[in-house]
Amino acid sequence: MTHLVILPILLPLVAGSVLLFGARLAQGARRALAFAATLALLPVALLLLERVHDGTQLVYALGDWAPPFGIVLVADRLAVVMLLLTAVVGVASLLYAAAGDDARGPQYHALFQFQLLGINGAFLTGDLFNLFVFFEVLLIASYALLLHGLGARRVAAAIHVVVLNLIGSALFLFAVGTLYGVTGTLNLADLARVMPLLGPDVAPLARSGALLLLGVFALKAALLPLGFWLPRAYAAATGATAALFAVLTKVGVYAVLRIYPLVFGEGAGEVANVAAAWVPPVALLTLAFGALGVLAAQTLRSMAGWMVVYSVGTLLVAVGLFTEAGYAAAVFYMAHSTLAIAAVFLLADLVAGQRATAGDRLDVADAIPHRVLLGGLFLITAVTVAGLPPLSGFVGKLMVLEAAQLAPGAVVNWSVLLIAALVVIVAVARAGSALFWRTVPGPADAATPRPDARAVGAVAGLLACLVGLVAWGGAATSFAWSTAGQLADPSGYVTAVLGPDAAAREQRRSLR
Repeated sequence: MTHLVILPILLPLVAGSVLLFGARLAQGARRALAFAATLALLPVALLLLERVHDGTQLVYALGDWAPPFGIVLVADRLAVVMLLLTAVVGVASLLYAAAGDDARGPQYHALFQFQLLGINGAFLTGDLFNLFVFFEVLLIASYALLLHGLGARRVAAAIHVVVLNLIGSALFLFAVGTLYGVTGTLNLADLARVMPLLGPDVAPLARSGALLLLGVFALKAALLPLGFWLPRAYAAATGATAALFAVLTKVGVYAVLRIYPLVFGEGAGEVANVAAAWVPPVALLTLAFGALGVLAAQTLRSMAGWMVVYSVGTLLVAVGLFTEAGYAAAVFYMAHSTLAIAAVFLLADLVAGQRATAGDRLDVADAIPHRVLLGGLFLITAVTVAGLPPLSGFVGKLMVLEAAQLAPGAVVNWSVLLIAALVVIVAVARAGSALFWRTVPGPADAATPRPDARAVGAVAGLLACLVGLVAWGGAATSFAWSTAGQLADPSGYVTAVLGPDAAAREQRRSLR
């Protein structure tokens, strides 16, 4: 058992606790501690990536309690790639916040660390109840981060988010209770083992719990009609917070990708493929509405929020195929969309700070100061979020299209994907024209300062990662296919957690 698996949870937990109780620390000291803890997640994630690259699945049993009786953390390819994405976006967001966002409230850095704690825990946990616990940790931190800096828009958005997610949390508990009552376990690997053994008398209850759980994840991932809250909420957040929220939404997608092939997949007996009839149509609806929202957005921040909805729809079109090709496309597109959306949020905040009167509104206004720099960053970002070659968005969309052509309803999938992509291309072209091209004559605003180097560096770093996804595209797509192979064959996960022979555990279960 390697203690490396628990470090992505311990690092932000310890750093957040120190920052929470070290209120008298100078701002520079808080920044240094938070940045050191967040930066340390990068080598930890890379070391874990090296350990799981050959297909190894690392299992960490807390207290050395053998699963399924104790709490387990599981690091496989999917979990580790999400940890790496979280670390990259976390570093970029914190670097951007150091330009001034973090000074708007005393506990920003502590909340940021607790947000990372919840996200990393959700990716690593091996049982449903602790997934609920980590969901609550990340949601509580996100409520406070959304309020950071206050203001009427943030308070109104936070109220909506809190109410909806409290409802989701209650439904989560109902789903967990239903599944536990039926199966007697909440360990994911043990659920996968028990599910095929359920008889027709209790299978409907298990199916109800699985569908209720799917509804909860749909709310967390902002699938329509449960996702109208997201664009407004994310647009109200500060730039650094919204960039980190680009990972937050992917937790819901990750939960669907993790749980449904593993627990409710082909071999689940009476509850096999329970989500297959629901995910594809809802994903297409979300994709279409997300694209229309991007086109109709009146501000760059709102456009970025609708891009989150659009990217979630695209992701779940791939996941909803429930095939190995679909899983591979989802893993690659997850990496691309998380980095790209985070860059859009940071860039939107940069642009708003440079336009003294118009802010980030997509209106014709005076020429934006430093528009060569910001226009260049916008061009690269627009190309990748629109899915145009040669950047990673094109590769991700191509993988989704190739996976969709082998599935039933390929014509519908292709039509919605391509039309939505065209709508997004038109929307980002319109935004770029309004911000950087169709300006009106006016005096240059000499008082507008040059963008902070840390903020520009954060955006440039995320864009460099997107370029790296293309430069090392062969390795990235190969890893995505290897990850998809693990997801398509959950027996390896079950064996890694429960061991090759679960007979003794089954005997102990019968004695309870």
